[in-house]
Amino acid sequence: MISKGRKGMAYKYQYNPGIQDNMSLQSTKSGRSRNGTAPSSALIRSESIRHRKNDDDKMSGGALCCLTLLVIVAQVLLHGLVGLVLYWVIAFHTEDGKSFPFAWTGSPEKQFNLHPVLMIVGFIYFSGQAMLFYRSCRCCRRIWNKLFHTMFHLLAIPCITLAFIAVLESHNNRLDSNGKLAPVPNFYSLHSWMGLTTMGLFALQFIVGFFSFLLLLCCESATASFRASLVPVHSAFGLTTFVLAIATACTGFTEKAFFKLSIGYSKWVSYLRDPSFNATTAYAGISGLGPEYTRKEFEESLVINVMAATLVGLAIVMPVLIMHPRFRFRPQRIITVTHDHY
Repeated sequence: MISKGRKGMAYKYQYNPGIQDNMSLQSTKSGRSRNGTAPSSALIRSESIRHRKNDDDKMSGGALCCLTLLVIVAQVLLHGLVGLVLYWVIAFHTEDGKSFPFAWTGSPEKQFNLHPVLMIVGFIYFSGQAMLFYRSCRCCRRIWNKLFHTMFHLLAIPCITLAFIAVLESHNNRLDSNGKLAPVPNFYSLHSWMGLTTMGLFALQFIVGFFSFLLLLCCESATASFRASLVPVHSAFGLTTFVLAIATACTGFTEKAFFKLSIGYSKWVSYLRDPSFNATTAYAGISGLGPEYTRKEFEESLVINVMAATLVGLAIVMPVLIMHPRFRFRPQRIITVTHDHY
């Protein structure tokens, strides 16, 4: 589209989705005028200015309000999930007479408690914050968005690594009721298979993203087209990894619920609805469980379900925030300004 302003000046707007971050200034000289003749004393100067306008100016008020609301909901879900998993471990998996439920050595149960907390913090919280910061922070340059996006993923790496080692060590050092070594097999469940797949995708995503970020710092203009073509692939696989991490966490909670709560898992509904519900008879046939212990079992069932519901909420909100076209940064437009001097 070409629109003419003052005499002797033409503005050409060209849509270029391949340019994302760079700004370039090009000046060329020509010896021909508009009518194709070569002027004797005329100097024709052509300047191409590539720049990016403020994205907020291009986003409608309604879209901006929706973006803000969804970001707030996502932040509430992310922080609430971390609080819930900490409450779950501290309230229901603290050994009697001991106040701190986490340990790296000495107790396989305490070591295992590190696994759900660190996996949720690494895969869900830090990865979610990385995506939210990249999408919602529109007041600074894109290079800073990418830097903070990388930093959140760097924070997730030690959490995921420690959580993975913790679950392996706790399985290998598991003790039976007599205090003898009774290891638990590794990688036998759907939860473990999904977890390995998620970690593999996360590692691949981080390597590709970090490589692209290094190219940006080393040679921004020369790699602009390649990085622009990599953005939608990286975004899609990153969101896939996040959703797969949510599914893995849900299977882990379900697996833990059935292993520990057994036949009483479904009894929390009756426990909450019926005032005359007998908590003791709900675990009939299981010796050694008193009324106080069963009450905690029913409450734990409810907490597990709330955590899973929070994960499902994130699986709905985050893809909308990341993939909806109205919330994305707009592609750069190239404005070519041509000055003709006679």
